[in-house]
Amino acid sequence: MSTIDIKLEGQDNYFVQESFKFIRTNIQFCGADIKTIAITSCNENEGKSTTALYIAKSFAELGKKVLLIDADMRKSVLAGRNFKMNVSAGLSEFLSGQVKDAHSFLHKTTVENLHFILAGVYPPNPAELLSGKNFDSLLNVSRNSFDYVIIDTPPLGAVADAAIIASKCDGTIMVFGSAEINRKEAQEVISRLRLSGTKLLGAIRNNATTKSGSAYGKKAYYKHKSSNVKKVTEEDDESWKKLFPSDNDK
Repeated sequence: MSTIDIKLEGQDNYFVQESFKFIRTNIQFCGADIKTIAITSCNENEGKSTTALYIAKSFAELGKKVLLIDADMRKSVLAGRNFKMNVSAGLSEFLSGQVKDAHSFLHKTTVENLHFILAGVYPPNPAELLSGKNFDSLLNVSRNSFDYVIIDTPPLGAVADAAIIASKCDGTIMVFGSAEINRKEAQEVISRLRLSGTKLLGAIRNNATTKSGSAYGKKAYYKHKSSNVKKVTEEDDESWKKLFPSDNDK
Protein backbone atom coordinates (compact mmCIF):
# COMPACT_ATOMS: atom_id res chain seq x y z
CA MET A 1 0.00 0.00 0.00
CA SER A 2 1.64 3.23 -1.17
CA THR A 3 1.54 6.54 0.69
CA ILE A 4 0.31 9.79 -0.86
CA ASP A 5 1.84 13.08 0.22
CA ILE A 6 -1.06 15.53 0.46
CA LYS A 7 -0.38 19.25 0.23
CA LEU A 8 -3.20 21.78 0.21
CA GLU A 9 -3.00 25.51 -0.32
CA GLY A 10 -3.95 27.23 2.90
CA GLN A 11 -3.65 24.08 5.00
CA ASP A 12 -1.51 25.89 7.55
CA ASN A 13 -3.80 28.90 7.67
CA TYR A 14 -5.67 29.22 10.96
CA PHE A 15 -8.88 30.51 9.40
CA VAL A 16 -8.96 27.69 6.84
CA GLN A 17 -8.72 25.14 9.62
CA GLU A 18 -11.42 26.86 11.68
CA SER A 19 -13.73 26.96 8.66
CA PHE A 20 -13.61 23.23 8.18
CA LYS A 21 -13.86 22.53 11.90
CA PHE A 22 -17.13 24.48 11.74
CA ILE A 23 -18.30 22.36 8.79
CA ARG A 24 -17.10 19.16 10.47
CA THR A 25 -19.09 19.95 13.61
CA ASN A 26 -22.24 20.61 11.59
CA ILE A 27 -21.85 17.24 9.85
CA GLN A 28 -21.46 15.49 13.21
CA PHE A 29 -24.70 17.06 14.42
CA CYS A 30 -26.47 15.54 11.40
CA GLY A 31 -26.39 12.24 13.27
CA ALA A 32 -24.18 9.28 14.09
CA ASP A 33 -25.72 7.32 11.22
CA ILE A 34 -24.23 9.71 8.64
CA LYS A 35 -21.05 7.89 7.58
CA THR A 36 -20.99 7.96 3.76
CA ILE A 37 -21.20 11.48 2.34
CA ALA A 38 -21.28 12.55 -1.31
CA ILE A 39 -19.92 15.99 -2.24
CA THR A 40 -21.22 17.54 -5.45
CA SER A 41 -21.86 20.88 -7.17
CA CYS A 42 -23.87 22.33 -10.03
CA ASN A 43 -20.93 23.01 -12.34
CA GLU A 44 -17.19 22.62 -12.69
CA ASN A 45 -14.69 24.77 -10.81
CA GLU A 46 -16.90 25.41 -7.79
CA GLY A 47 -14.41 23.96 -5.32
CA LYS A 48 -16.12 20.67 -4.49
CA SER A 49 -13.00 18.50 -4.86
CA THR A 50 -10.88 20.69 -2.59
CA THR A 51 -13.80 20.91 -0.16
CA ALA A 52 -14.11 17.10 -0.10
CA LEU A 53 -10.40 16.74 0.65
CA TYR A 54 -10.48 19.37 3.39
CA ILE A 55 -13.52 17.76 5.05
CA ALA A 56 -11.85 14.34 4.95
CA LYS A 57 -8.63 15.80 6.34
CA SER A 58 -10.50 17.61 9.12
CA PHE A 59 -12.20 14.43 10.32
CA ALA A 60 -8.90 12.53 10.16
CA GLU A 61 -7.25 15.18 12.33
CA LEU A 62 -10.01 14.62 14.87
CA GLY A 63 -8.83 11.00 15.14
CA LYS A 64 -11.51 9.51 12.91
CA LYS A 65 -10.58 6.86 10.38
CA VAL A 66 -11.52 8.36 7.02
CA LEU A 67 -11.67 7.14 3.43
CA LEU A 68 -11.76 9.68 0.61
CA ILE A 69 -12.99 8.29 -2.72
CA ASP A 70 -12.42 10.18 -5.96
CA ALA A 71 -15.51 9.07 -7.89
CA ASP A 72 -15.18 11.63 -10.68
CA MET A 73 -14.20 9.12 -13.34
CA ARG A 74 -14.89 11.60 -16.14
CA LYS A 75 -12.64 14.54 -15.35
CA SER A 76 -10.91 14.11 -12.02
CA VAL A 77 -8.95 17.09 -10.72
CA LEU A 78 -8.49 15.99 -7.12
CA ALA A 79 -5.15 14.21 -7.51
CA GLY A 80 -3.63 16.53 -10.07
CA ARG A 81 -4.20 19.64 -7.98
CA ASN A 82 -3.02 18.30 -4.66
CA PHE A 83 -0.36 15.67 -5.28
CA LYS A 84 1.44 13.81 -8.04
CA MET A 85 2.03 10.08 -8.25
CA ASN A 86 1.87 7.24 -10.72
CA VAL A 87 -0.97 4.90 -9.86
CA SER A 88 -1.55 1.57 -11.57
CA ALA A 89 -5.17 1.21 -10.50
CA GLY A 90 -8.07 3.15 -9.07
CA LEU A 91 -11.84 3.13 -8.64
CA SER A 92 -12.60 2.44 -12.31
CA GLU A 93 -10.37 -0.63 -12.37
CA PHE A 94 -12.02 -2.02 -9.24
CA LEU A 95 -15.57 -1.35 -10.41
CA SER A 96 -14.88 -2.94 -13.78
CA GLY A 97 -13.45 -6.04 -12.11
CA GLN A 98 -9.89 -5.59 -13.36
CA VAL A 99 -8.48 -5.53 -9.82
CA LYS A 100 -9.82 -7.06 -6.61
CA ASP A 101 -6.94 -6.64 -4.19
CA ALA A 102 -7.58 -3.58 -2.02
CA HIS A 103 -3.85 -2.93 -1.77
CA SER A 104 -3.86 -2.21 -5.51
CA PHE A 105 -6.09 0.84 -5.24
CA LEU A 106 -6.26 1.85 -1.55
CA HIS A 107 -3.58 4.31 -0.45
CA LYS A 108 -2.42 5.74 2.83
CA THR A 109 -1.69 9.45 3.04
CA THR A 110 0.69 11.61 5.00
CA VAL A 111 -2.35 12.72 7.02
CA GLU A 112 -2.74 10.18 9.82
CA ASN A 113 -6.04 8.22 9.64
CA LEU A 114 -6.78 9.39 6.08
CA HIS A 115 -6.89 6.85 3.24
CA PHE A 116 -7.59 7.54 -0.40
CA ILE A 117 -8.91 5.82 -3.55
CA LEU A 118 -8.07 7.52 -6.83
CA ALA A 119 -10.46 7.67 -9.78
CA GLY A 120 -8.29 5.49 -11.99
CA VAL A 121 -8.28 5.43 -15.79
CA TYR A 122 -11.32 7.15 -17.26
CA PRO A 123 -13.81 4.46 -18.37
CA PRO A 124 -16.33 4.81 -21.22
CA ASN A 125 -19.26 3.89 -18.92
CA PRO A 126 -18.85 5.52 -15.45
CA ALA A 127 -22.59 5.71 -14.72
CA GLU A 128 -23.03 1.99 -15.38
CA LEU A 129 -20.04 1.13 -13.19
CA LEU A 130 -21.38 3.24 -10.32
CA SER A 131 -24.76 1.52 -10.62
CA GLY A 132 -23.20 -1.93 -10.35
CA LYS A 133 -22.81 -4.32 -7.44
CA ASN A 134 -19.07 -3.65 -7.06
CA PHE A 135 -19.70 -0.06 -5.99
CA ASP A 136 -22.37 -1.23 -3.52
CA SER A 137 -19.89 -3.76 -2.14
CA LEU A 138 -17.18 -1.10 -1.79
CA LEU A 139 -19.51 1.21 0.17
CA ASN A 140 -20.70 -1.60 2.44
CA VAL A 141 -17.15 -2.68 3.29
CA SER A 142 -16.06 0.94 3.75
CA ARG A 143 -18.90 1.64 6.20
CA ASN A 144 -17.64 -1.17 8.38
CA SER A 145 -13.97 -0.21 8.09
CA PHE A 146 -14.04 3.59 8.37
CA ASP A 147 -15.73 6.17 10.56
CA TYR A 148 -16.42 8.40 7.55
CA VAL A 149 -16.38 7.88 3.79
CA ILE A 150 -16.22 11.12 1.79
CA ILE A 151 -16.94 10.80 -1.93
CA ASP A 152 -16.00 13.45 -4.47
CA THR A 153 -18.47 13.23 -7.36
CA PRO A 154 -18.82 14.89 -10.78
CA PRO A 155 -20.97 18.05 -10.97
CA LEU A 156 -24.63 17.04 -10.95
CA GLY A 157 -25.51 19.83 -13.36
CA ALA A 158 -23.44 18.09 -16.04
CA VAL A 159 -23.94 14.33 -15.61
CA ALA A 160 -26.08 11.94 -13.57
CA ASP A 161 -23.18 10.20 -11.77
CA ALA A 162 -23.58 12.25 -8.59
CA ALA A 163 -27.26 11.33 -8.27
CA ILE A 164 -26.38 7.64 -8.58
CA ILE A 165 -23.70 7.96 -5.91
CA ALA A 166 -25.90 10.10 -3.65
CA SER A 167 -28.68 7.48 -3.74
CA LYS A 168 -26.26 5.02 -2.14
CA CYS A 169 -24.90 7.43 0.52
CA ASP A 170 -26.20 8.48 3.92
CA GLY A 171 -26.16 12.14 2.92
CA THR A 172 -25.05 14.69 0.34
CA ILE A 173 -23.48 18.16 0.57
CA MET A 174 -23.81 20.74 -2.20
CA VAL A 175 -20.95 23.13 -2.94
CA PHE A 176 -21.76 26.43 -4.65
CA GLY A 177 -18.77 28.38 -5.90
CA SER A 178 -20.16 30.85 -8.40
CA ALA A 179 -20.11 34.52 -7.51
CA GLU A 180 -23.68 34.75 -8.81
CA ILE A 181 -25.74 31.66 -8.01
CA ASN A 182 -28.16 30.65 -10.77
CA ARG A 183 -31.21 30.00 -8.63
CA LYS A 184 -33.09 27.99 -11.28
CA GLU A 185 -30.13 25.75 -11.99
CA ALA A 186 -29.48 25.21 -8.29
CA GLN A 187 -33.12 24.27 -7.68
CA GLU A 188 -33.02 21.79 -10.57
CA VAL A 189 -29.91 20.12 -9.15
CA ILE A 190 -31.43 19.97 -5.67
CA SER A 191 -34.59 18.42 -7.15
CA ARG A 192 -32.48 15.69 -8.76
CA LEU A 193 -30.83 14.99 -5.44
CA ARG A 194 -34.17 14.72 -3.68
CA LEU A 195 -35.44 12.34 -6.37
CA SER A 196 -32.41 10.15 -5.70
CA GLY A 197 -33.64 9.68 -2.15
CA THR A 198 -30.50 11.06 -0.53
CA LYS A 199 -30.57 13.17 2.61
CA LEU A 200 -29.45 16.70 1.75
CA LEU A 201 -27.21 17.64 4.66
CA GLY A 202 -26.69 21.24 3.57
CA ALA A 203 -24.63 23.50 1.36
CA ILE A 204 -21.20 25.12 1.41
CA ARG A 205 -20.82 28.41 -0.37
CA ASN A 206 -17.46 29.34 -1.85
CA ASN A 207 -16.37 32.68 -3.31
CA ALA A 208 -18.63 34.64 -0.97
CA THR A 209 -18.13 38.39 -0.83
CA THR A 210 -15.72 39.45 1.89
CA LYS A 211 -16.90 42.11 4.30
CA SER A 212 -15.01 43.91 7.03
CA GLY A 213 -15.47 42.93 10.64
CA SER A 214 -14.12 40.72 13.35
CA ALA A 215 -12.87 37.27 12.45
CA TYR A 216 -14.89 36.07 15.42
CA GLY A 217 -18.14 37.72 14.31
CA LYS A 218 -21.44 35.91 14.68
CA LYS A 219 -21.92 33.09 12.16
CA ALA A 220 -18.80 34.08 10.26
CA TYR A 221 -16.06 31.85 8.96
CA TYR A 222 -13.04 32.46 6.77
CA LYS A 223 -10.83 30.58 4.40
CA HIS A 224 -7.53 31.44 2.83
CA LYS A 225 -7.59 33.67 -0.22
CA SER A 226 -5.59 31.22 -2.32
CA SER A 227 -8.21 28.54 -1.83
CA ASN A 228 -10.87 30.77 -3.42
CA VAL A 229 -13.03 30.55 -0.31
CA LYS A 230 -13.69 33.65 1.69
CA LYS A 231 -15.99 34.90 4.43
CA VAL A 232 -19.62 33.89 4.83
CA THR A 233 -21.75 35.91 7.21
CA GLU A 234 -25.36 35.78 8.33
CA GLU A 235 -26.21 38.43 5.73
CA ASP A 236 -26.03 35.54 3.25
CA ASP A 237 -28.79 33.63 5.04
CA GLU A 238 -31.57 35.15 2.95
CA SER A 239 -30.05 33.87 -0.30
CA TRP A 240 -29.92 30.36 1.16
CA LYS A 241 -33.52 30.55 2.32
CA LYS A 242 -34.52 31.09 -1.30
CA LEU A 243 -32.64 27.99 -2.37
CA PHE A 244 -33.62 25.83 0.60
CA PRO A 245 -37.03 27.04 1.83
CA SER A 246 -38.28 25.62 5.09
CA ASP A 247 -41.69 24.02 5.36
CA ASN A 248 -43.06 27.28 6.76
CA ASP A 249 -41.81 29.17 3.70
CA LYS A 250 -43.44 26.81 1.15
